[in-house]
Amino acid sequence: QVQLVESGGGLVQAGGSLRLSCAASGRTFSSYTMGWFRQAPGKEREFVANMNGNGFRTSYADSVKGRFTISRDNVKNTVYLQMNSLKPEDTATYYCAASIVYYSDSAVSYNYWGQGTQVTISS
Repeated sequence: QVQLVESGGGLVQAGGSLRLSCAASGRTFSSYTMGWFRQAPGKEREFVANMNGNGFRTSYADSVKGRFTISRDNVKNTVYLQMNSLKPEDTATYYCAASIVYYSDSAVSYNYWGQGTQVTISS
């Protein structure tokens, strides 16, 4: 069983920054691929970023490359998403997810999900 809890969302102006955190339970956290996804109202959930267990492999959606950075602390069982140069288009509910087996940018590959944290960017 893995439980994920996101935090750090909020409302910021365009050009600002936010740092999201996802705290995970479980002894095998270091073996999981961790991903961030987001979903805006009326749209499908989309991939944002992920990182494999040892942190040496990462992927980013084209829309966030150069602005967002994923990182993890396997001692604290926490994954982070540093979001800089935020745009109104980044407004969404952001979800943390864990994949036991796959390194993937597909939501169906992830086994556990957090409840989400709201990020709102004003223009």
